[in-house]
Amino acid sequence: MVSKTVSAVYHITTFMWYLFLIYLLLSTQSDHPLTGVFLYAGQWKYLTFLNLFLQTVLNGLCILADILGPVIWILSLRDLFFSVLAFPVGTHTVVLPLILLELFNTPHQYPKRRTGLLLLGIVSISYLLWVLWIYYAAGAWVYPLLGLFNRLGLVLFFAVSLLLVMSLYLLGEKLTLLAWGLTEKAKST
Repeated sequence: MVSKTVSAVYHITTFMWYLFLIYLLLSTQSDHPLTGVFLYAGQWKYLTFLNLFLQTVLNGLCILADILGPVIWILSLRDLFFSVLAFPVGTHTVVLPLILLELFNTPHQYPKRRTGLLLLGIVSISYLLWVLWIYYAAGAWVYPLLGLFNRLGLVLFFAVSLLLVMSLYLLGEKLTLLAWGLTEKAKST
């Protein structure tokens, strides 16, 4: 078990790191964009940037939990944010080592599986709709790979993406249970 002081220092450090990265990405916009880069929606169109934002919010919630102690609504929000958003999205990216450190640094209570997967599905479909909206509004795909698919290919790609992110949710749940043991909420699912 990690001490509360080490945990707080970890959360403050990662929060500041993510905040710095977001600031850096938002402040380094060029007057002359690279060829093939379109400006619609700025950095907010990229899952990597949205992930940085999610990780920042998670660490902010962790800091609140570290400072205020066992305030139920903060712990519930922190755990829901970790399980439904930060872990499944963070495992695709360069923040993987930090999200794994978080998993082993702080015990997180997962919601009932049905609830967690439903919320993750809503968020995932919302992001896919955002990607489709950007294509509709800007006439270009956020990820050029999507332009290689016909409609059926896009549907299949999005379906596989949804299944992958749901698998990552289940992986996070399993790793959390392995690291911290079964909890009452987890036993009831």
